[in-house]
Amino acid sequence: MADSQDIKTKLIHAGTRVFSYNPVMPPIYATSTYRQEAPGVYPERFDYARTGNPTRSVLEENLAGVEGCKFAVAFSSGCAALATLMMTLQAGDHVILEQDLYAGTLRLFKSVFAQFNISYTQADLSKVENLEKAFQPSTRWVLFETPTNPTLKVLDIRALSSKAHEMGLMVVVDNTFATAILQRPLDLGADVTLYSLTKYYGGHSDLVCGALCLNDQALYDKLLFLQNAVGAIPSPFDCFLALRGVKTLALRMAQHTHNATEIFKFLSDHPRVQAVFYPGDPQSPYYATAVKQMSGFGGMLSFILKGGIDDVKSFLSRLRIFQLAESLGGVESLIEVPSLMTHAYLSAEDRSKLRIADTFIRLSVGIEDCNDLIEDLKNALNF
Repeated sequence: MADSQDIKTKLIHAGTRVFSYNPVMPPIYATSTYRQEAPGVYPERFDYARTGNPTRSVLEENLAGVEGCKFAVAFSSGCAALATLMMTLQAGDHVILEQDLYAGTLRLFKSVFAQFNISYTQADLSKVENLEKAFQPSTRWVLFETPTNPTLKVLDIRALSSKAHEMGLMVVVDNTFATAILQRPLDLGADVTLYSLTKYYGGHSDLVCGALCLNDQALYDKLLFLQNAVGAIPSPFDCFLALRGVKTLALRMAQHTHNATEIFKFLSDHPRVQAVFYPGDPQSPYYATAVKQMSGFGGMLSFILKGGIDDVKSFLSRLRIFQLAESLGGVESLIEVPSLMTHAYLSAEDRSKLRIADTFIRLSVGIEDCNDLIEDLKNALNF
């Protein structure tokens, strides 16, 4: 795939191969093993399906083309991708994490890898100087999302990467909320981009898949070894679904962003809404960074409802289009209450530090008609 081609073209054609009978879409290779021409003679990684699968390879080549990097590795989930990357750490290593973080990421560090003596420190990485404050001699990485989940802080990837590299640290950016359509961490200095393909890349709430994108050959080789050893692989069918979703990603992200921007304007002026969190808010302290490093503000939006938890429940019960569910990034609009759902694992004190009140609500704005979505919210807020 020529580097000069636009990303919208790469989404559809990157990774395309010639298969028997010339299918436009790659076949689903539902096979657990492969016939060898002679002992130990087989093409690419195709000796056993844990090691490699043609449908998976097409997805990986597509992701690398879209991301503009040398390598991509697809996994059974975003958590599986991160867990495999964490296996490159050694006992005694330390990682700096952004304080506002997806629950599954923190769970891996706190409840799984802590027993292997891998420690972490959470810091507010909206201030680059906090990297140095959190640094320890054993620190190996810095890991953060941007925009963050669920308060939608936008962190300066270039500034954080530059400082981290001065300190000898690897930079891992979870780009799930923005995707390569709106933000390109590797171009801004990050070393690894992490994705939950379950979300916007898949786009239809019907698969679980993850990926790591990178340029380092040695790290790539380690990841392939670990993935094969552990078996954190996506199914051929999920790879097929992810490839199907990728083709419409640019169109969907444009509509997600349009709808979220209009909903932000509506909620900002509503008397029942105390505060709204959106990267496209000109009054946000993160707006300048968002404008600098993002080509659009995305489909994720959060707000605080005035009142108490009973008011939240009344509001939710009146919705007809927004569906109460965890996850995000699908064509349908979803709504959730982090204090009771995705971030219930945090103590009330920790949620308070992050401004995640009991009445804090997160929206994953879908691609439905924008006027219908606003009308749904308007009716639900009239309780």
